[in-house]
Amino acid sequence: MPPRTMPSITSRQSRLPKGDRGGIQLLLVHNVEHLGKQGEVVEVKRGYAYNFLLPQGLATVATDHHKRMVEKHRAKLEEIARERLAGLRSLLEELSRTSVTIEANANDEGHLYGSVGPAEISRSLKQQDLMVGTDQIVLQGPLKEVGLYTVKVKLAAEVEGDLKVWVVPSSGDGGSK
Repeated sequence: MPPRTMPSITSRQSRLPKGDRGGIQLLLVHNVEHLGKQGEVVEVKRGYAYNFLLPQGLATVATDHHKRMVEKHRAKLEEIARERLAGLRSLLEELSRTSVTIEANANDEGHLYGSVGPAEISRSLKQQDLMVGTDQIVLQGPLKEVGLYTVKVKLAAEVEGDLKVWVVPSSGDGGSK
């Protein structure tokens, strides 16, 4: 019996639906940044489909069966997304009513010996049972002086607001004797 060979690329390509512009039509299984949202049919270049989207499980072949399955689940997915956004909005409301105080070593003029960044702000929020990741805190640069700062918090693409951050000098001696 002759050895079995893998189907050639050309035979695999002929099974995938072609788009109007010569690319391959795929149905997105997950949201893909700069491409589309879950459930959308997109047209991509052959290499992007075979080397990234299909192996990563981000997309599948845009057949009528898959489209019907996505339509059945779309309402459920939208409900989950609405609940998630409602939770993020309530967290943002709580953050807007909250201020964070961070102690840092500073000299007599109010310049910090180090700096305060997203990690310190996130840690302080977690102590107040407000779970905000460091990647959700948007700073123009590290905070290097004592004072009150308004910091942007971006919980999702459409959920962002401000947080008040107080940077105060450490009350400890610091061993400066």
